[in-house]
Amino acid sequence: MAREKFFLILFIILSAEIQSKANDTLRYRDRVFNNCTIAKNISYHAITPVVDKKSYLMDIYQPADDSETKRPLIIWMHGGGFKFGSKEARGIQLWCKTFAERGYVCAAINYRLSKNNPLLHYNDLLKGCFDGVMDVKKAIRFFHENALKYGIDTNKIVLAGNSAGGMLAVQTAFVSDAAFAKAAGMPTINGDDRSTSLPKIAAVVNMWGAIFNRDWLKNARVPIVCVLGDQDGIVPPTHKTTALYGGEDIHATADSLRLPNDLKVFKGYSHELQKHFNPLFPVSGDTERRWLEAGQFVADFLYKNVIVN
Repeated sequence: MAREKFFLILFIILSAEIQSKANDTLRYRDRVFNNCTIAKNISYHAITPVVDKKSYLMDIYQPADDSETKRPLIIWMHGGGFKFGSKEARGIQLWCKTFAERGYVCAAINYRLSKNNPLLHYNDLLKGCFDGVMDVKKAIRFFHENALKYGIDTNKIVLAGNSAGGMLAVQTAFVSDAAFAKAAGMPTINGDDRSTSLPKIAAVVNMWGAIFNRDWLKNARVPIVCVLGDQDGIVPPTHKTTALYGGEDIHATADSLRLPNDLKVFKGYSHELQKHFNPLFPVSGDTERRWLEAGQFVADFLYKNVIVN
């Protein structure tokens, strides 16, 4: 009898622990869906020259068998220095899938790539980023116009990206077209002085990207989370060796402005959280595990600052 009572108590305790863990699982913070659906090659800017058609394609990831009809959207932008890359980037696919499994709608977008040399010339980098920001804003407008179709809450649009994509996310949220055009030396179009307003963005995810002018962070009250490797020599964490202001600069400035933000630093790792960054080598499983860890850090931040705030 004592033995039976022991196993009964043990069963009750284990059942309580399992139920407690189940109750701790939260949509948007945790991966609560087993799979996602992917709609490939949707155009977010149909009226465009044939030569640019590919630049305006996106893949839309949604949680499979989801009954929610008003969900936060994350627009993901790939890296590549505004010269290379696409929505098929391994990291972008990984984050879109895992965040869709958390309940988000995710859009992995292409954008126009520079015909100049943004990897070598600072002004070309500015102009490449400016053109990309204009494209991101086209994607934002697309989802405002198609919110019902994709079950999106337009008050909860998050911009996210790695490297150049992170730069697009930050610049789109914090600098107006007019101010950015001036910084990039872009001419006005037919006398248009360009918009001075900013899109309504719920949060920014900046993975090893940067901002051109940290004073731009004063322009909006948008929560921002940064992830980086402390050995990054492509987009350094601070401006000490570059004209860009990296994630540590953004974190310090946001703190001074009391802007909701957080920073995760991977010690001993370089760009893309690789041990030794080389875009020509296949990404290792260890790097992917760091990407997943970064994704969970971001998910925790978004849950606190977008979902429950």
